[in-house]
Amino acid sequence: MPSMRESSFGGAANRPTSAYRWVVCGLLFAATLINYSDRQILSLLAPTLQRKIGWSEREYGHIVTAFQAAYAIGYMGFGKLIDVYGTKFGYSLAGVIWSMAASAHALARSVLGFGFARFAMGLGEGCTFPASIKAIAEWFPKEERAFATGLFNSGCNAGGILAPLIVPWLAIRYGWQSCFLALGASGFIWLLFWQMLYRKSNPGRTTAAGGPEGHAGKPTPKDVTIKWTGILGYRQSWVCIVGWALSAPIFWFYLYWTPKFLDYRFGVRLSEVGRPMVTIYALAAVGSIGGGWVASLLMRKGLSLNVARKLTLALCACCTVPVFYVPFVRNADSAVWLIGLAAAGHMGWAANLFTIVSDLFPMSAVASVVGVGGTASAVTAMAFAEYAGSVLERSGSYLQLFEIAAVSYVAALVVMHLLSPRYTPLARDCDRTDRREPRAAIS
Repeated sequence: MPSMRESSFGGAANRPTSAYRWVVCGLLFAATLINYSDRQILSLLAPTLQRKIGWSEREYGHIVTAFQAAYAIGYMGFGKLIDVYGTKFGYSLAGVIWSMAASAHALARSVLGFGFARFAMGLGEGCTFPASIKAIAEWFPKEERAFATGLFNSGCNAGGILAPLIVPWLAIRYGWQSCFLALGASGFIWLLFWQMLYRKSNPGRTTAAGGPEGHAGKPTPKDVTIKWTGILGYRQSWVCIVGWALSAPIFWFYLYWTPKFLDYRFGVRLSEVGRPMVTIYALAAVGSIGGGWVASLLMRKGLSLNVARKLTLALCACCTVPVFYVPFVRNADSAVWLIGLAAAGHMGWAANLFTIVSDLFPMSAVASVVGVGGTASAVTAMAFAEYAGSVLERSGSYLQLFEIAAVSYVAALVVMHLLSPRYTPLARDCDRTDRREPRAAIS
């Protein structure tokens, strides 16, 4: 007779961990897809809503900033909450918040109304990466984490592909409000599957090498005590913070301003924007999965974590530099391919950057560190959104914005390397420097 756990999970509880971890990855992928579809709706509808409601470039920047401000709060708050109460509870609470907020956009009729709806959605969606990276760290060995992160993070790009295919059709056929209602409903459907299928990993799992989960099949170092308020005191934290703070605003710029740029520069309207946006996010999906795969391949070839991660980050940074030429091209297709290449570079960069947290920090602190780093990235993204709105309001030129996008990743990598030339995990660093007795806790 099947046990209660088998009944509750459809037999999932007794499946081998080696297989079930991909179910977990699938749940994380689906949530990320829904989140980024939600975010894409506003950018896709922005030219249409701007003509209907009459907001200015600066006011559009304010709406984007409202989301980023709440996203920063959500990142920090949910990071701590997940480390204390668990991934399942934290992500469930967030799912309710973002789904209700996405639906609430349908009621907005002013800049203020959209700002409030975006703020609420940002608060809930701030949980996405702290929860996902924590789940990946719990379920996957280190040699698979970058690839698994790339897979679930490709949900960003799947959302970027799905939204341009669905949103224009829904908006033209049923009105723009239907787009927000449909995506809000999808969040509640995901929440049902999350409640039914997600469970915590088997603590006795093993790596692909056959040993206890840890660094390349070796036993995991003991956790160190990390106070939540003291995370900024570790140089390892700043490696992640710098990487996020200098790169995240650029991806948000692509997310929110690409449809507006194509409309302004090449006259690409709502009914035509689907194909170019699908192209950009299809390329980004290749970058997300490819970036994780390259790092895993380099480690399987015998390169150290330090060399494998940094070589992959350098390759991804190189892909972002040609975006400098976007304002100079003469047709929309060339602009789309250059932005797509940069987006691919960003997604490969992100897959490895998120994995660095679980490389450098003990399991008990992963979500909290992701939360702090994500908050920093949301703050810089908020500042960049305001700056972009101001530049476009004043000059109408995208040149300066694409120039910043072209150099940000290279600058971030240089600073990250200076902060951590040898890429030392925190537990090992503390053992060597202050000989503290480590404990598995984050207080």
